[in-house]
Amino acid sequence: MSGDEDSSGWQLMESDPGVFTELLNKLGVPLQVDDLYSLDSETLGSMQPIHALIFLFKWVAGTDEKGGAEGTYDENFPGFFAHQVVNNACATLAVLNGLCNIPNIPMGKDLTDLVAFTTGMDPQTTGLTITSSDVLREAHNSLSPPSAVSLDGLGLPKTAEEAYHFIVYLPLAGCLYELDGLKPWPVNHGTFSESGEGWLAKARDVINSRIATYPAGSIHFNLQALRADPLPTLQAELATHHANGASYLEAQVLERIAMENEKKARWAFENSLRRHNHVGLVHALLLALAKTGKLEEATVAAKQKMTERRQKIKEGKMDEDGW
Repeated sequence: MSGDEDSSGWQLMESDPGVFTELLNKLGVPLQVDDLYSLDSETLGSMQPIHALIFLFKWVAGTDEKGGAEGTYDENFPGFFAHQVVNNACATLAVLNGLCNIPNIPMGKDLTDLVAFTTGMDPQTTGLTITSSDVLREAHNSLSPPSAVSLDGLGLPKTAEEAYHFIVYLPLAGCLYELDGLKPWPVNHGTFSESGEGWLAKARDVINSRIATYPAGSIHFNLQALRADPLPTLQAELATHHANGASYLEAQVLERIAMENEKKARWAFENSLRRHNHVGLVHALLLALAKTGKLEEATVAAKQKMTERRQKIKEGKMDEDGW
């Protein structure tokens, strides 16, 4: 969750699958994160195996303080759970609360040592340990846009920022758990059927119930899947179809591989932009517009576009990312 001035050196991180995936890679974890635009059976089936769901939502103080409509706190939770002690570390904490409860997932040495060190600690101490980790903080901050300009001290009015929060849903010991670093304990949402969609069917019900508590048409949510990298499986399928002479199936798999590679290339490009400080470029462009007498015209046009964008978002014709 964002908004706390005491960030202990942790910068804000975007809720973006490319950002989360690179964070996992930096920690030596061979998984990736993908956006989930639907919880229908077909979409979930196409992304298996899914290990956990990362849910971002608009946080409202004083709501959902007792662990969800049907959930109960589990003080004897049999896995890894860390409290959120620094607001800006929210995204990385959610990823770790999910990742560190997935059985037999390879991790880099630094993360393996950290998990071993926190074994037996209470959630608060685990959260403090994570916050104090230079390795985690550096990996997190390396994917955050540089803060080159501060408006503090300029006398500009401050507006209240909406707070957003990351939590994780995952299966463990035959139950669906909700891991929320702002709550004292993990929330047990009960057992689920091992047949059919398994834990994901239970998670869909719980998430839909949570969304239903917001005003109709609310778009203050984002859902992502922590899943296996599909490329190794796709490449194995390709080799099988090629060996069997199944050219039609081979072409289908090649198309899916191309889409995955294109997505990863886009993520790499976008992450490189996040690391770059664009203030110099923006200043040069504004200066050029001012010298040619076009700055006022451009400002009016930009304000008009922002007004139109806000109206489309309000009407549900566009989300906050411009889609």
